[in-house]
This record gives sequence, C-alpha cells and structure tokens, in this order.
Amino acid sequence: MEHTSLDELEIQKRNDEFRRLGAYRFTKVVSGLMNEYGLIVTIAFYNDFHEGNDPYREHDFGSLMWEGKKIFWKIDYYDQNLKFWADPTTDACRRVLTVMLAEEY
Repeated sequence: MEHTSLDELEIQKRNDEFRRLGAYRFTKVVSGLMNEYGLIVTIAFYNDFHEGNDPYREHDFGSLMWEGKKIFWKIDYYDQNLKFWADPTTDACRRVLTVMLAEEY
C-alpha cells in the first residue's frame, strides 16, 4: 500500500463530509428509482474504497448495486461559478456529487 499524502487525506476528509450533506444530483434514470432516500444514505456512508475504485485515495468515486442496477457516484471539483476545475483542498472549491447508472458513465 502506498503512502497517503496530507493533501489526499484532506481531500478524503472533505469528500466524506460532503457526501454526508446529501447535496446530490441524480441523472433522470436514477431519480426514477424507488427509495431514493435509502440510496442517499447508502452513498453518504459508503466506505468500500480500494485501489480499484479509488486509485488516488480521494474518496471521490463509488460503485454499488441498488434495486438490481449498478450505480456509480462521483464528486467533481469546480470553482464558485461551476465553470472550471478548482483545487479540492481549498475552501473556494464547490463540489458536485452526481449519481448515475454505470451504463450512463
């Protein structure tokens, strides 16, 4: 296992906190699934991170099965205007968490 940097730990912490806030965006297909609240709670406390789905150790992506469908969620980092990438270690970064079917990725 490789060493985790302080920046990676800071990004992990911020991403884990952000997921627990529940500010999610769902694709149209996912928003039509039953028990959307249960999915939000499952993602909020998701902890199945490993080299295969979290190679940069930022806790910014996850994959799970929900109602028989493979779901992906990911966090993107934007500036305050949601136009450009922003450094995820800064307070100026706005995170956007998108939930989609794996086939929509």
